[in-house]
Amino acid sequence: MSKPSIPKGTRDFGPQVMARRNWMFGIMREVFERHGFQPIETPAMENLSTLTGKYGEEGDQLIFRILNNGDFLSKVDGQAWAEKDSKGVVSSISKKALRYDLTVPFARFVVMSRNELQFPFRRYQMQTVWRGDRPGKGRYQEFTQCDADIIGSESPLCELDLMLLFDEALSELGVPGFRIVINDRRLLNGLARQWGVISQLQDLTVALDKWDKVGTEGVKNELENRGFGSETLLQVEQLFGLLKEPLNEERLKGLKSMLNPDDLEAQDAWREITELIDRAGLCGVAIDHVVFDPTLARGLDYYTGVIFEVRVDDSPVGSICGGGRYADLTGVFGWAGMSGVGISFGADRIYDVLEHFQCFPPESKGGSQLLILQMDEDGVEDALRLLQSARQSGIRSELYPDVAKLKKQMKHASDLGVAFVAMRGDSERESGGWTLRNMESGEQIMVSAEQLVQRLG
Repeated sequence: MSKPSIPKGTRDFGPQVMARRNWMFGIMREVFERHGFQPIETPAMENLSTLTGKYGEEGDQLIFRILNNGDFLSKVDGQAWAEKDSKGVVSSISKKALRYDLTVPFARFVVMSRNELQFPFRRYQMQTVWRGDRPGKGRYQEFTQCDADIIGSESPLCELDLMLLFDEALSELGVPGFRIVINDRRLLNGLARQWGVISQLQDLTVALDKWDKVGTEGVKNELENRGFGSETLLQVEQLFGLLKEPLNEERLKGLKSMLNPDDLEAQDAWREITELIDRAGLCGVAIDHVVFDPTLARGLDYYTGVIFEVRVDDSPVGSICGGGRYADLTGVFGWAGMSGVGISFGADRIYDVLEHFQCFPPESKGGSQLLILQMDEDGVEDALRLLQSARQSGIRSELYPDVAKLKKQMKHASDLGVAFVAMRGDSERESGGWTLRNMESGEQIMVSAEQLVQRLG
């Protein structure tokens, strides 16, 4: 018999991890709703046609496809099979797939639900997604995204609101040293036009998007492998040189000098992103929380304007959040002209960062606050009354189910990490009280049932 196992890139979550995750999700949910976002959910699987062609060539290869029900090989394309044509074979044996992200399913949802929604529509969604990435530190094949989108408005105030959401949620989670990194795909388009490589824009953005994994030299090698000439490589190196400027203002000036002054789209984007940074500061976002990075690309095809990424200094993982403006994502589903902007919190990477820096607060621990011990059979009814009273007062409580030696029950309490235990033997019954023990300090006091509940409630 083989040992039980789970697929690479997936994880089990035990009670302590789940308590922390639920604490994180609770904070994010509260911040989302404070900003007026409404919750939705979409199916774990979508039609394959809904997902393909939305994430770029590399993204499409990472989609987890689901085999058709029943005898899926009965309808396989024989010629494709003989020629080992993977795409041809897949098209005949798979019609569904696990969702790759929450944004494309959201666009599909908007089109199908447009008569019931009020626009601009603000949605948040916290669900699992699946990607066939190579598993590694901070990179999983099954993970949770927490998204917020505003669709139905082109106003840059939407981007500002999402930056404030980033800042508020990550601050309340206690994420240390985070930076909201921003750029605009229209600026990258302007550079590509200026460099004469606009026809290779997708290759350019895919290569730039790998910078956090391969560095500047790695990006240059990637571009060279994709057929870019030496002149373009020098210009890309100059672009990366702007990152040496410590201030957003100097980076923006440096980028403007690289753009064609007659490129109205790029110049408009430059003004918008300058204003966005200034307004974020006016709204209370710390100066060092916002960083303009002219090399940020976000390789997904559907981004058309401002793009975001959140990075953490000295983090054990890559970016923990991302997002951006998409001008016409719903157009692929038959409803053109609906512009939107959205961001995604990578819950699993945020967890990894908080764990790495030991930033989880005591309230994220979860579990029971009070364990009521069973000293003898005569105390069961008293224990049940105390248990009910404690729970009605909002105290997370449980009763040890068996009469057992005190040492065994105390060890169980210690292993669970409960804050207090309550016990009642003959002497406590004679006085009408309970012994309440603080498990951290070891202090014990005699209290009535009412006093116990008041003290812990």
